[in-house]
Amino acid sequence: MTQSTGSLKPLGVGVVGLSANGGWGSRGHLPALQAVEGFELRGLTASTPEAAARSAEKHGVPLAFTDPAELAAHDDIDLVVVAVRVPRHRELIVPALEAGKAVFSEWPLAVDLAEAEELAALAARLGARTAVGLQARSAPGVRYVRDLIADGYVGEVLSTTLVGSGGGWGPVVGAGGAYTTDRANGASLMTIPFGHTLDALTMCLSGFASLGATTATRRPRVRVAETGEFLTMTAEDQIAVSGELENGAVASLHYRGGSSRGTNLLWEINGTEGDLVITGGSGHLQFGQFEIAGARGGDSTLSVLPVPERYRNLPGVSGPAEAVAHAYAQLRTDIEDGTRVVPDFAHAVEHHQLLDRIARAAETGTRQ
Repeated sequence: MTQSTGSLKPLGVGVVGLSANGGWGSRGHLPALQAVEGFELRGLTASTPEAAARSAEKHGVPLAFTDPAELAAHDDIDLVVVAVRVPRHRELIVPALEAGKAVFSEWPLAVDLAEAEELAALAARLGARTAVGLQARSAPGVRYVRDLIADGYVGEVLSTTLVGSGGGWGPVVGAGGAYTTDRANGASLMTIPFGHTLDALTMCLSGFASLGATTATRRPRVRVAETGEFLTMTAEDQIAVSGELENGAVASLHYRGGSSRGTNLLWEINGTEGDLVITGGSGHLQFGQFEIAGARGGDSTLSVLPVPERYRNLPGVSGPAEAVAHAYAQLRTDIEDGTRVVPDFAHAVEHHQLLDRIARAAETGTRQ
């Protein structure tokens, strides 16, 4: 992957979800867009004219709207970025697609598989360029792990084991994240930290040939930090999956709600010639904040494997926004070269289908 050379005019970007009060739009997308050539932030929307004006002034954006359809219809906007809560994705994505614009939607694409399939079908019918924010596969470290495996570092992959913590979905929830406790809203432990990390795992190894699963909600009541109020949680806070990958390897995955005093991210990949171990303080692999270690051949002790600089060609961006920036760089290259490296709505449907298989396996007690 290479960064855009600027040979084409910048694409005008309009963001739905870029607030003056913080949020993922300002923490993730704004620094990412600033780090990548070929994009120019030109517009945003907010719920009121006052909020739109305040956000536009803070972020130096010339166009401010309260109606996302007006943003999408504007001639200066080529790409609409949807970075708001999942339940609003459909109502915001449809007018952008119908306006003939490219769309970058945060993951999850939709609240469920049926809605994701509807959006992907509309995008395909209109011939729209789409992208979905499964940025773990764009993170430099994840791409390095993929290449190590492809280049034979571990030999033939025999098995993989993954344990992670979601951070959220523990005993306490912030008021802003209260909607994630309701499984019907589509933003859960299953779809977000587990979903992002699972997508990276399947990219590095392969998809699942068969799987079984157990899920549970072990904390059916959680406390809102700001008010002390208790909410009913219907989202799963325990996810255990085991199965056989398409490459024949055996896989075992367990994600827990909240945080552990012990392990919050441990991903082992064991092969005939060596082992890789990925560790970190958060189960959100998509943030790219983890360490890679490995040993092979006669080595019996793991050594840290720093990510080579060739995987990091976007100076000035770090932390959780780094993977998003590399996703934007991939998208710009895809647009220029006609390639499809960055995951699109069709890929989002495939990943929704995998998560649906896991949920169905847990509900029915049968292998899928």
